[in-house]
Parts: sequence; C-alpha cells; structure tokens
Amino acid sequence: MTTGMTMGIWLGNSLSFLSWTKGKNVSSLRGFRKATLLSTWTWKKFNMDPLETMELYNLNDIVSSVYLSSETYSLFSKLFANGLFYVNDLRALIRSRKGLSILRFKFGGYERVNMNSNHKKRNFQIEAFKHKVVVDPKYADKTWRLLEHAINEIYNHNASGLSFEELYRNAYNMVLHKFGEKLYTGLVSTMTHHLTSMSKSIQDTHGEMFLEELNNKWTDHNKALQMIRDILMYMDRTYVPSSHKTPVHELGLNLWRDNVIHLTGIQTRLQTTLLQLIHTERTGQIINRGLMRNIVKMLTDLGPSVYKLDLETPFLEVSAGFYRVESQEFIECCECGDYLQKAERRLNEEIDRVSHYLDSKTEIKITNVVEKEMIANHMTRLVHMENSGLVNMLVNDKYDDLKRIYTLFHRVPHGLDTIREVMTSYLRDTGKNLVTDPEKLKDPVEFVQCLLNEKDKFDKIIGFSFNNDKTFQNSLNSSFEFFINLNPRSPEFISLFVDDKLRKGLKGVSEEDVEILLDKVMMLFRYLHEKDLFEKYYKQHLAKRLLSGKDSSDDAEKSLVLKLKTECGYQFTSKLEGMFTDMKTSQDTVQGFYATHGSDLPTGPILTVQVLTTGSWPSQPGASCNLPSELTSICEKFKSYYLGTHTGRRLTWQTNMGTADLKANFGKSQKHELTVSTYQMCVLMLFNKSERLSYKEVEQMTEIPSVDLKRCLQSMACVKGKNVIRKEPMSKEILEDDVFFVNEKFASKFYKVKIGTVVAVKEEPEKMETRQRVEEDRKPQIEAAIVRIMKARRVLDHNNVIAEVIQQLQSRFLANPGEIKKRIESLIERDFLERDASDRKLYQYLA
Repeated sequence: MTTGMTMGIWLGNSLSFLSWTKGKNVSSLRGFRKATLLSTWTWKKFNMDPLETMELYNLNDIVSSVYLSSETYSLFSKLFANGLFYVNDLRALIRSRKGLSILRFKFGGYERVNMNSNHKKRNFQIEAFKHKVVVDPKYADKTWRLLEHAINEIYNHNASGLSFEELYRNAYNMVLHKFGEKLYTGLVSTMTHHLTSMSKSIQDTHGEMFLEELNNKWTDHNKALQMIRDILMYMDRTYVPSSHKTPVHELGLNLWRDNVIHLTGIQTRLQTTLLQLIHTERTGQIINRGLMRNIVKMLTDLGPSVYKLDLETPFLEVSAGFYRVESQEFIECCECGDYLQKAERRLNEEIDRVSHYLDSKTEIKITNVVEKEMIANHMTRLVHMENSGLVNMLVNDKYDDLKRIYTLFHRVPHGLDTIREVMTSYLRDTGKNLVTDPEKLKDPVEFVQCLLNEKDKFDKIIGFSFNNDKTFQNSLNSSFEFFINLNPRSPEFISLFVDDKLRKGLKGVSEEDVEILLDKVMMLFRYLHEKDLFEKYYKQHLAKRLLSGKDSSDDAEKSLVLKLKTECGYQFTSKLEGMFTDMKTSQDTVQGFYATHGSDLPTGPILTVQVLTTGSWPSQPGASCNLPSELTSICEKFKSYYLGTHTGRRLTWQTNMGTADLKANFGKSQKHELTVSTYQMCVLMLFNKSERLSYKEVEQMTEIPSVDLKRCLQSMACVKGKNVIRKEPMSKEILEDDVFFVNEKFASKFYKVKIGTVVAVKEEPEKMETRQRVEEDRKPQIEAAIVRIMKARRVLDHNNVIAEVIQQLQSRFLANPGEIKKRIESLIERDFLERDASDRKLYQYLA
C-alpha cells in the first residue's frame, strides 16, 4: 500500500486491537504477524489486503485528520508510547478519567467513536477520504484471462498444474474491486462454450455408447464444476446474493440442462434410449443398471421438473400401454390363480426397478399404473372366472391364492369390497342350502358339526389369507347369523349337539380341547335370535343328563353355564345354576336320611332321591303311578323325613323322570342286571306275581298313562336284543288286546343291559308345545321392557317404543313388533299406559 491513508480509532466489536506507530513500517512492529489487526470489512473498505505490509501515519496526522482536542492527544500520546495497545485497555483508561464524553464522528464513510473530556456538544467538521487507491485499468482483463485459462484447463483435464490459492486470490480481488459482473458473465460464456463442445461429442456417438458418452461427459462436467465453485467461492458468497444471480453450482446444472440435455438431438434420443432399455429389461434381458442409475441421477440432479418431463411422464405412459396389452393377453389364456401370480411378479419387478435406478417418488406412480391396468380393470372378471375364480378358491381351500388375491385387490379402490361381496354371497347360499337340507336335518349333531366345520374353514381363510381383516370377519358373522336363523330348529339342534358331546363325546378329551369346543358352541349361540328357545331346550337336556347321571364332566357343564352367564347375564342362567345346587343338596339329603333311618330300614331296595326345586327345573306333566309294594314303604319314610326337616314344603313324586336297576333271572342260567325307567320297573315287577298279563291288566295295576305305557311295553317287547318280555300276537305295535309274558329265552353277551324307551311318535306336537311355552314366557318380558322404557321416558311415540324394546330384548330373543303392539294394548287396558288425547301414536306412562 502507498501513502495517502489515515487510520481512525474504531471502538466497535469488529476490532480486536489496533497497532499504532509514529512513522514506522507496520511489518517491523513486534508481534505484528501473530496478531489480527482489523476485521475483514475494515480492510475491504480501504481496499487493503491484511497480509500485505502497510505504512500507517503517525499520531500528528491522525489528530489533524479527526480534530482531536489537546487533552485527548495527551492521553493518546501516553498510550502510543509502547507502539501496541488493546482496545479494552483504551476503553478502561478513558472510562477511568473523569469528565470524558462519547463523541461520534465520520471518517472514510464509517462511523467512528472518540472520547472527549468536554461534556458539551461540539461541532466537528467531517472531511471526505482524501487518498484513493489507484487500480490498473487493465487489471480486470488480465485477471479474467488468468481465470478463463484456468477454467479451460480444468475442462481439458489439466488442472494439476494450477495454483488454486492464486486463482482464488484473483477471483477474490476481482469481486473486491467491483468486477464481479465481468467475472460472472465470463464464467457463463466459458462454460457454455465447453458444454456446446460436449454436446456435439455426445451427439456424434451412436448405438450403445450414447449413454456411456453422456455419463462420462456428465461426470467431467461435475468435476469441473466442483473446482470452479471452489475458485469462485468468494463470488458465490458475496456478489451472487447481492446481485440476485444464480449460484455457481446451480448455474452449471442449468447450463448443462439447456446446452446438452434439452438439445433436440439429445433430449428425444435420451428419452427413447431409456424407455427402450426398460422395455428390454421387462422382456427378461439384462441391462446395465449402474449406467441407468447414473443417468437417472443426472436427471434428478437437474431438478424434479427435468426428471418428470424427460423420463417419468413418458415412462408411466409407455408402462400403462405395455401392461394394458399384456394383461389382456394373460387374462385370455390364464386361470385366475396364474394371472394373479403374473400380476404380483410384475408389481414386484417395478418396485425392484425403482429401488435400483429410478427416483423413489416414482414407486407409488408406477405401482398405481400396474394396479390399474392389471388388477382394477379386470377385478370383476377375475373373481367370477369360471372354475378358477374366488368361489373356486373358497371351495377348494386355496389359501395361497386367496392370500394373493386379497393382497393385490387391497391395493386398488373397491378391491376388497368386490372380494367381500362375492364371499358373502357364496357363504349365504352355501349356508342356506345346509340348513334347509332334509338329509342334514335328520341328524342334529351332524347338522351342527357341519356349521362348525364351515365356520372353522372361513376363520382359517380370514386369519391366514385375509390378514384377519375385521370387515371380512363382520361379513362372516352376519352371513352365519342370516342362514342359521333360517332354520327355526337351530336352537334345539345346537342344544342337542351339546347334549351329545357332554353325554359321551368328551371322554378322553383334554380340558383345553373341551374349552375350544365350548367356545365354538358359544359362537353359534351368539348368532341365534331366539336365545330363550335354546335356553328352554338346553334346560330340558341338562335335566335329563343330571338326573340320569350321564354327564361326562361336571366341570364342562359348569364351564358352559358360566360362558352363558357371561354372554347373557345372571338372569339367563340363574335356573341352570339352581339345578346344580339341587343335585348337591339332594346328595346331602339322602346321606342324612340313611344316617338317621338306616338301622330302621328293612333289607330291600336302595333308594336314591333327587329333590328338585319346581321353579328351577323344566316343568313336566305330573303323572303318578302305582309303585311296587317293595318301594312304597321306603318312599313314605323318606317323605316323612324330608318334611320333618323342612317346614312349609311339599313333595311330589315324578315317577316319569326316574330310573331303576333290577336283577333278573331268565330261564335256568341267564342272569342280568337291567337298567330301566321307573315305568318299566313297575311293569317288570308285576311278573314276579303273574306269568301272563294283558295290556288292560297292566294298565289297571300300574296306572301309567296309556301313551307312556305303550312306549314302555314296546321298548321291552318289540326291540331286538332288548326284548325281555314277549307279547301275543307278535307285532311292532302295542294293542289293547295284547298279552305279555317274560321271555325266558332272553340272552345277551352283556351282564348289564340298558333298556331305553322308544321315542315318542308325537314329536312335532311336543315341539309346538315347547315353542308355545316359550312364546308365553316372552310376554311378561316384553311387558317389563315396555314399562321400564316408559317409566324412564314418561312420554314416547309408538315407533320409538318398538325400537327400544327390540334393542333391550335382543340379547334373549328377537321380539316381534306385532307382539309388542299387543303387549302395549294389554298394558293400556291395565292402566300402566295411556294414549295421548291429541296424538294416538303417543303413549304416556301412568304412575
């Protein structure tokens, strides 16, 4: 630096410390090279390089320049004596003097801070900077030629001989001396020249080397651009933002785009080549994925719009056409399962292609294209394809194909709805055929087992193939609920199935398997609309099992009752639990009887009594009969004992519900133990006193009802292998003129012989009677629900009463709106409700 510059004192944050000397060269000062003198902006202001040696003027020049007072001058003289001082020292010293004030003045265009001891405001004369730096007029041209040469060398791969520090300094000085525009314009021109040359080289390349050449030139340009950006870093940081220019790296990308990629001869050729390579790969051939990845990376680096315009959009259009044609060819010659495999493979190929060399955002777009052309456009035809569609998969348990169709259809709009509708339709048709099949209705156990098998099958399909989709599970439940209730005997059949399993079907089965079976039964129970009808049948069957002692597991019985209680509440199972309580109490009662009267009882039959609470057990028509004299005395003693220990009770013998074990001798050597009903026991005991008895005599002596007596005699005289008595004339029917006698030739390979009772012929009337009893039991429940609702609402219209009653009672049965209306009329007649005077559809509760 030359003469003509005067330094002022800057007390701002940008200054670390100042070095002052009287006419000496700064470079000769002690410690100059180890200290930072002024901040960057200060050197810029005076066009000075901080690394160059400079000469600062002495204190007299400074004082004359800034008009310091003599008092301040005296202060500064003491400070400058050592040649070096810190600003903090200066501040501290000035603050320690009394009477100094802060004065501001302008020097060289920047605000400076000075301290003065005078409190009064003084006027200062501000003078402009008088010494200007003179720059060589040819400096900019010379410097740019150096930089231009360097850029050319970089593009020509001769950058090893360049001094990047020197180049950076030159670019730095050009910007510093206000030649940023010349530098930026020259850069654009030089880069454009080289890119034009590159584009010609790329265009002249033919065949498979086209992409290789493009990739090589792109790599060269990127390397050159990186070096150029490092050289022009200072311009990037200062000139470019202030002039709103494009940064160097982005500029290089834009020039490559405009001068290479978007040239007509290259753009179309590049697009065609890329699409042709993708098509080649789709046909099963191998391509250079690394090269493809580099080219696609180049397009994405040039900006999303370039990638989308030059590759993605045409790629999606071509792909749509390709898969449209291919899907049509496949569907004409393939079965549904094979077609789905091909569609799945194509989908995975496109996802793999994106992961290897396309932009990740393209994945959702290309998969949408494949899904639309190969799945969405053929959904209906696929699911209804004859001999291979969805129904065929369901019938033949093709779990893998079902899983594939679910996965693929899940990807398209309304795909799962299509599968669900077909499955629901098939399931309802199948279930309807099942519950109305006359052959299935002949065997209730098989009927229910078929239902369970069907449910297990679809549970497995939904769990394995349909990913436990809740919507499919709901459709399955609604379908089962639909067709199970088409058969009015479903509640009875389910109860009979339980009865069969709990009588004999659970022997040797683990507790876990028992629980699984009971859970399946409960699942069918939930589908029933008439749960109270099931309760009625179940109570009858449970009573027979308990009284006959044929329940295979008390734990299983109680477990099922607990499940019913959880499902329907305490009221549903209170009577069932009462039945178990009676059985336990009866055992204690019989033990107490024999403990009290055992020594007084003569040797004879052993009596076992179950004392049943009338309200808990299913009502049976009370039909007494004349018991044998051997039993009469012990029965009377038990009755006296029971009534003596329980006051206010009444005992009624239910002989139609009892059993007996008899020891019988046939001929000379045949001895057997017969298990018979109480009625059968009464008949057989008559032959101890008479060899032959007519039907009229048996009826008169036992007083068993005619219907039950005929069934009793038929089971002992007409059933092969159980005919312990014979009749004349021999026939399958019991007539009033028949005569009966003991079959002395009866023989059996078993010592214990169980003789059952022929099933009543009038089965249908009994079922009608059971249903009628259920209907009668529903009436008070409907009335109670109406009263509860009206008591809470006070005033309610007819339709809402119907709706709320149905909702409240749906856990037990599906109330009939007609029956609800009748119950409302009955409650009005009994003054529980009344109609509104102005609106007859409005009901009011009467307290």
